[in-house]
Parts: sequence; C-alpha cells; structure tokens
Amino acid sequence: MDVFGNLIAHDFGEVHFKVDKATQLRAIVAIHDSRLGPALGGCRFIEYDTDADALVDALRLARGMTYKAALAGLAHGGGKSVIIRPKQRFDRVALFRAFGRFIADLRGHYITAEDSGTGLEDMEIIRSVTSHVTGIDPSHGGSGDPSPFTALGVRRGIEACVKFKLGKATLQGIHVAVQGVGHVGYYLCKELHAAGAKLTVADVDKLKSERARREFGAAVVDIDRVAEVECDVFAPCALGAGLNDSTIPHLRAPIVAGAANNQLAQPRHGDDLQARGILYAPDYAINAGGLVNVAQEVKGYDAKLAREGTLKIYDTIWDICERSKRLGAPTYKVADIMVEEKLAAVPSV
Repeated sequence: MDVFGNLIAHDFGEVHFKVDKATQLRAIVAIHDSRLGPALGGCRFIEYDTDADALVDALRLARGMTYKAALAGLAHGGGKSVIIRPKQRFDRVALFRAFGRFIADLRGHYITAEDSGTGLEDMEIIRSVTSHVTGIDPSHGGSGDPSPFTALGVRRGIEACVKFKLGKATLQGIHVAVQGVGHVGYYLCKELHAAGAKLTVADVDKLKSERARREFGAAVVDIDRVAEVECDVFAPCALGAGLNDSTIPHLRAPIVAGAANNQLAQPRHGDDLQARGILYAPDYAINAGGLVNVAQEVKGYDAKLAREGTLKIYDTIWDICERSKRLGAPTYKVADIMVEEKLAAVPSV
C-alpha cells in the first residue's frame, strides 16, 4: 500500500491512524485541508476488503468535504473518518468510545459527524468522551439526523437543474429515478413527492423500496436497472462511483442530480456526461445540506440559519450550470475551479 503516493495523488494533507486491540477499533481520520477552518466530516462504519480500500475511501471522501464546505461558504476544511467494521462480534458502545478518545486526541483539528453505517446513537456515544462531534440529539444542543437537510438541498439542486435544462419552474410531473432510498434517499423522495414529482425507486433492501412505493406511490425497479429508466432526472443516492463506463452509456435521463458522494468513478466520467448532453450536478455542491446543518452546531445550533444556508444550494447549482454553459466546460470542472478560487483567496499564515 503506497500511503504517501495516495496522499500526493489526493492533494493531502494529513492522515491519522488508530488501533485499539481491546475494542477491535481500526480507524482512519483523513484531514484534507484546513485553510478555511477545522476539518468537518462524517464517520463511515462499513466493511472493507482491504486496509488500502479503507484509506482510499477516507482520502476521496475528505477531499470531497473540503470542496463541499468551501462551495457552501462554511468556515471549515474537509475531513473524513472511516472505521473498519470488525468481521467478528464486537461491543459497539466500547468501540465508539475508543473512537471518541481518538477524536479527542486530535484536539478539535477534526470534528466528526454521521455517515454511512453510523447514526445519532453513535454520535451520542462519541459525545460522552469528546465535544468534537456534531449530529447529536437536539436535547444536547445538536440538530439530530442531518439527512432531511441533505435531502432538502438535493431537492433544491434538482429544481435548479430542471429549470436550467428543461425550462420548468416546478417539479410538478417531473419523473425522478432515485437510486438508493435509505436515510437521505427516503427524505429526498418525501421532498420530491410533496413537490409533485413522479418517482421510480430502487434499493438493495427491498423493504426500503416498498416503503417508498407505499408512502409516495413510487414505481419500483431492480437496483441494477434503475440507471436505465427513462426519466427526467436520475438521482444517485447510494454509495459512490455509480457513474462509470458501465452505467453512463445506458442513462436515459437529461439530468443527473443526487445525494451520493463521489458519484464519478473517475473525473473523465464527468466529461462523458457532458459529451452525451447530460447535465450533471456535482455531488459535493448539491449534497451539502447535511454539512451546512451540522456546521451550525459548532457555533450554537440555529435551525433557521441551517435551512437558509441549505436553500442557497439552488443558487450554487444555477451558478455552476451557467458558468459551465458559458465556458463550454463540464460542470464538475467548473465547481472545482470555483472552490480553488475560494481556497486561493485565503491569506497564507
């Protein structure tokens, strides 16, 4: 595993590793950039085939958080943590306490939050040993589950794309195919349904798809076929790298706009989407609502400010689309340029 080669390839930064034999904790905290402020980003808790896979996941996600925070105008850098889920039985409370001590040792340089495989209960365990955690229970000054805010921001981003690409001012009658209806995907369906959209959904968990069918009248398709559905918007809300050589040729939607992180398997896939005339909403721009929300906890939670900041995602996506059209450049490159301009403007210490 070429650790330093990976750091250089992803423009890092620093990486911290932690092993705790007693609890089976094996954790990585990747801090990509802290020019705008302390790094903020969620904790992913899933199984990985290799340690190298876990490291690369942390690096990619942390870099995305830098860009997400900068584009959202937050005073935070980008960081991410991954805990490699033990294959044997383990004590979840003990493991997350050990992880909390790891976060405490970083003295506020990195602030954690929820991500795939973690939830409010885990953040509460972490909170018992460190204050450098967000997404905690409202009774303790937190904002709770950030998923509804992420979904709200994605819905606003979809509205911007639909207006820009299709010339329609509302989502009434717009057909959206949602890939993944877990935490964020479910709330996105709720937002879209309330706005009058027609839904097709897919998830590896059939019960989640059935819930969306029952509550929102969604059509259900197999997870392997959802990217091929003829629709107005394809919304990837599962794990990353879903836009790749296999899926892009089969897309039948003029817009791709969803909540998943790192949707492009490789940057060149953003070029492929543009070549096919598909408008792509860069993931870190459209899915920033959850981050905007939990960032409010750091300075004292204000739900009104969190909502106002999330609603601005419409303007961000619109600006990216306009600039992309004017420059003839793919949207992902335009978003990257906008972030790099913000980071370059930070005075050097």
